[in-house]
This record gives sequence, C-alpha cells and structure tokens, in this order.
Amino acid sequence: MKAVICTEARLEVDDIPPPIPVRGQVLIDVSRCGICGSDLHARVHADEMAELAAETGYRDFMRSHQRVVLGHEFSGTVAGYGPGCRKRWPVGTAVVALPIVRTGSDIHLTGLSASAPGGYAEQVVVQESMTLPVPNGLSAEAAALTEPMAVAWHAVRKGDVGKRRTAIVIGCGPIGLAVISMLKASGVRRVVAADFSARRRELARGADVVVDPAAASPWTSYPRRGETASITEVLALGLDTMERLRRIPKLPWWHAFALADAVGATPSGPVVFECVGMPGVIDGILAGAPLRSRVVVVGVCMETDTFRPALAINKEIDLRFAIAYDPREFRDTLHMLADGKVDPTPLITGTVGLAGVESAFTALGSPEVHAKILIDPENTTAAL
Repeated sequence: MKAVICTEARLEVDDIPPPIPVRGQVLIDVSRCGICGSDLHARVHADEMAELAAETGYRDFMRSHQRVVLGHEFSGTVAGYGPGCRKRWPVGTAVVALPIVRTGSDIHLTGLSASAPGGYAEQVVVQESMTLPVPNGLSAEAAALTEPMAVAWHAVRKGDVGKRRTAIVIGCGPIGLAVISMLKASGVRRVVAADFSARRRELARGADVVVDPAAASPWTSYPRRGETASITEVLALGLDTMERLRRIPKLPWWHAFALADAVGATPSGPVVFECVGMPGVIDGILAGAPLRSRVVVVGVCMETDTFRPALAINKEIDLRFAIAYDPREFRDTLHMLADGKVDPTPLITGTVGLAGVESAFTALGSPEVHAKILIDPENTTAAL
C-alpha cells in the first residue's frame, strides 16, 4: 500500500507492506486523517519527545532515524479482522478508533511509534476494543476530528468552568478552536479568545469576544463582575466585609464566610486555557490573569520554559495540565459531533492526498491560512 514515511525529518510517499491485524485488531481502510500539531513536532523533535515519553514510562515513542507512518486522527471503514475478534461490525462500516494498539504484551501509540504505523496511509490497524462505529451518518471529515476534539473536551472538563464563569482561550490554532467549540457546547456563557493572527481570530468566531492581544488585553475585554485584579482589592474586601458583619450583634460571622464559599460568592477569576505551547506564555498568563484564576495548559511547549511560582502563589492561581482523553470522553465527543452539538467543519481549511502531505506541513507552519488539513488517501492532489 502507499503511505507517507517520516524519517530524519523527511516526508516521502512510498510503497510498504499493508498492515496485518493480529489478535484483537481490526484492519481499517483510511477515509480521512488529520495532520496534528503533534505530528509537526514529532517530525523535527522526535528524539526530544521520545526522551520525555521515556521519563513518563513509555519507551517506544518514535525516533528520528526510524521509518514511521504518522497519523493518529483518522476515520475509516472496516476492511477485515484479526484472530480473536468478535467481528462487531460488517465490512464497510464507518468507524473511528482511539490511536492505541496492543501487540503481545506491548502497548503502542498509533502514528507516533515505529511499531504502530498510523493513518498517513491507505490502511491502518486498530484495536477492536477501542473502535467505535460512526453514528448518524457523520461525514468522514468530521469523524476524523473526533480525536482532536476529544483532546479539547478533556481539557474543558479538566477546566471545570461552570456556566457562569468566564473562559479565556489564549491561542486560536486547531486545539484552541476546538476548546472554544467544546466550551460553548458545554454551556459556558462567555468565552473570550485571543490570538495575534487575523486569520485565526476569524476562525474563532464561535467565541463571544475575540481579541487581538496587540491592540487590547484579553483580561479587560469583558465585564469582570466578581473578579479581583489585585491583592489590595482582596484585602479591602475582607476588611469591609468584616466591618459590616461585626456590626451585627451576636452574629456568627464565620458562618457567613462558609455560606459565601458554598454558593460560589467568594472572589474568583476566569478559567484560562493556554493553547499556544511557546516559552513565556504561561508566565505571561500568570502575570495578566486576575487573582484566583484557574489555568489549564493544553499547548505543548517543546522547549524548556520558566515561570515565577511566587507570582502564581501570591495570586492563588490553580495551574493544571491536560493531555489526551479517556475512552468515555472519546465516545462522548463522537456523539456530540454526530448529534450536531459541535460543528468541527470550520476547523477544516484544506484537504490533500498522500502526495500533498509535504506541502501541507509547510502550509501549517504559517498561522495565516490553515488550521486543520485532512489527508484523503484516495485524493491524487499533490498540493493545496
């Protein structure tokens, strides 16, 4: 079969043996496969990413000298089964799958390991237990975005925004745009989006407020009722509250504080989603965000970064990190797409064949045109 091979940061179309599903695996004809930011990183930072993965216990991440078929955001149709499968769906059924496979006792990340070729190919193998049929006639293009949208859904759940709290998305690349969509689908009433790119701000029209950070601050672009910008305001609020409460004879004032905390009336900041992944962004958010904000880091920074812990401590900022998703979040995301609760199609800005993957990687290096480019293995187009 034809596939795009990545080795030593080069991408080339080559003929390789088709994958053979082993026990518990399904063979899939790839319909569409998305190009992920992780793929862009892996092409040039494979060895650094492999070292990081090894530190967390995964030792089979791709290395730069290996021949690897990238691609973990894919949709397709069932082409066949390996031994030991329950054969849940007829051949030709449209499916998606979590990009993780088991071979013997080893676990591999599909599209990010030489041991698990991915979806930049005509076919890919997946684990039957991790495969889901595509419901409601959802298109192959939209179904292929289940994986990145599930990443966003996991981040939104980790942010625990609440419908009355403001969410601020810093960076409107593919993952930022997906986070915006999932925030609105979850019922968040006010979503602020910020990006220096005019094209990405245009794509972020699903947000309630869209800001160019070069012209305005995202931290002052919305009504900040109940938020405090400085420690002085918090101290003044505490003093004023105590003076009022102490005027009431025999009032157990501490119960008033407990009640305020229980109903969410105490000062709190927005929930901020860092979707850039560049050095300095986290520290910039810590400096600009109101007191008691929650920051969810979704962008993957591949360089060493620094921020000031004392600044986060003084502002009591809750700092969280998010990656990937669990099987339930993946399934829920697929059904949100199929039920029309989330429309991922505005993220799709181009489609290429296998021969056009190199040009797609080049195009994605600039934020001014493209967000998500899909690969159609049957498409003979070599350029966007």
